[in-house]
Amino acid sequence: MTPTFLMIVNDPAFFISHRLAVAEGARKAGYRVHVATMDGGAVRAIEDNGFVHHILPLTRSGRNPFRELAALFSVWRLLWRIRPNLLHLVTIKPVVYGGIAARLAPVGGVVAAVSGLGFVFLVRGFKASLLRKMIGFFYWLALGKKNLRVIFQNSDDRELLISLGVLDPAKAELIRGSGVDMSLYSFRPEPHTSSPVVCLAARLLRDKGVLEFVEAARILQERGVKARFQLIGAIDPGNPATITEAEIAAWRDEGLIEILGYRNDISALFAEAHVVTLPSYREGLPKVLVEAAASGRAVVTTDVPGCRDAIDPNVTGLLVPVCNAVALADGLQLLIDDASLRQRMGAAGRALAESEFNLEKIVQQHLKIYSKLERTFDHE
Repeated sequence: MTPTFLMIVNDPAFFISHRLAVAEGARKAGYRVHVATMDGGAVRAIEDNGFVHHILPLTRSGRNPFRELAALFSVWRLLWRIRPNLLHLVTIKPVVYGGIAARLAPVGGVVAAVSGLGFVFLVRGFKASLLRKMIGFFYWLALGKKNLRVIFQNSDDRELLISLGVLDPAKAELIRGSGVDMSLYSFRPEPHTSSPVVCLAARLLRDKGVLEFVEAARILQERGVKARFQLIGAIDPGNPATITEAEIAAWRDEGLIEILGYRNDISALFAEAHVVTLPSYREGLPKVLVEAAASGRAVVTTDVPGCRDAIDPNVTGLLVPVCNAVALADGLQLLIDDASLRQRMGAAGRALAESEFNLEKIVQQHLKIYSKLERTFDHE
């Protein structure tokens, strides 16, 4: 009998961009693959790839407790209907809701992918501390199933959940990111332009370091450094840290930053760039830095969990202190002014991507974890 595999992801577009290859790997390994997400424009792409798709009433922000309970119930009901041999949960809500529901449903093994600990682990204060304790309790509930593995993208997140007492260390696995299809990112020489191009590609959130990037561009302009600065991405209205339309409009009017908006041709944009930056406050392991490495571009990023795990410091890129626009400007200026250094770093980045972030290797690491769980299906 063909085993059933179910992957639950909050956003269908995120599934296509970050987990499609893993689901295809599970299908090639012999599973009948189901995918469950919230509704959205990328649902059609999931179905076109031949997966059985289910819509769940998940939301990105979710501040209504009754709707969240309804979402949890919908996940539980789906698990009873499908009875998956293997359940793969991706992003915070699916991990928490799916992990809790899996303890009350006929599920064989569970893989919980913690690709970052989210906004609440960045902010400080009494309210945030209470919220972290509450989330820690829900993680404890969600990760308690015996036949379960938790995939982390960096060791800091792994050690944090273990230190909070919500995870058995024996259940922890480490896979460095979502991988990159090397065939889609060719290693081209830098373009010959009068001014080097520096780009930041991310959701336009404060905790991605967008404000520090804009301020670093101002600092470099005041220093007389010749460069073009590109901001690639869209605002995220459902996120409390989102950049506003008014801020975008002000930067566009200022003329210092090129506002490119959301783009799906990142490989082409990076091929035309000289330096890629991501001054984020915390990450799982940012795919954009892996894509920059695959494109052979040097990077400047922050010395925080996830970002520092995506580079080889002083070999493929530079680390700078978080929330420090002056330090970011200094790092960017070093690479803007020294073409030889950034080209050496770019070449080293391509080699790092080929050895550590190749998509085929990442898929195989997932399949090995699935195989571990297959041997111990327990149907709690």
